Amino acid sequence: MEKFGIHLLALAHVYLVPQLKAQCAKALIGWLTVENVVDILQLARLCDAPDLYLKCMKVISNRFKSVEETEAWKFLQNNDPFLELEILKFIDDVESRRKSTRKHMQEQSLYFQLSEAMDCLQHICTEGCTSVGPYDRKPSKNRAPCSKFSTCEGLQHSIYHFANCKKRVNGGCVRCKRMWQLFKLHSSICESPDSTCKVPLCRQFKTRGTQVKNNKQEARWELLVKKVVAAKAISSLSLQKRKLEQQELQPRSLEKPSIVM
Repeated sequence: MEKFGIHLLALAHVYLVPQLKAQCAKALIGWLTVENVVDILQLARLCDAPDLYLKCMKVISNRFKSVEETEAWKFLQNNDPFLELEILKFIDDVESRRKSTRKHMQEQSLYFQLSEAMDCLQHICTEGCTSVGPYDRKPSKNRAPCSKFSTCEGLQHSIYHFANCKKRVNGGCVRCKRMWQLFKLHSSICESPDSTCKVPLCRQFKTRGTQVKNNKQEARWELLVKKVVAAKAISSLSLQKRKLEQQELQPRSLEKPSIVM
């Protein structure tokens, strides 16, 4: 099959033997190399073998720098410009999808980071941590880094800076502006009553939020809030799933072995 696979594929296509054609196409997929992929692509196109054709396209796309150095590619450029254009368009589409996927992953990572920041902010303002906590509770005597959130220490420093900064948001302090946005984001997703939430400015932002604002900036903010809420829900489900898996893996030490008399 390896020696005559190309010839058998052509014959199976001409004489309408679908099973043999499928076997040949499957076998040729396993024998694709940089040197023969262009030739097999042309054959797959002529013999109407879509699976083999797609696999050849992917190999060319992934190893294009090596493929374009081959004699088969140079021959294709001189004799079949339409197929060359088709290949280049496929490569461009693949690269566009990769860029779109990377951008989407980066956005999702940002939403998950903001979701964790919201949980961390709630933890600091409600429970208190190493250096910052609610007004009715003293900071923890334990000076070791927080074990609950990796961003806790940095967020505590930002809160402390926000409380003592002389420039503030109106003065153009970038760090204060970021903290202001985190407080605003918290108020947008906070479900606690105004009287019980201990996060600073939560009540003030909620009061401002009742005012109707029809502008693009507010629409973008609402979209951000929805994305963070969705990320928060996904994180919660993932945490519950991990806890269940850990419980299933724990040995059942509490079960008493049956005694056979």
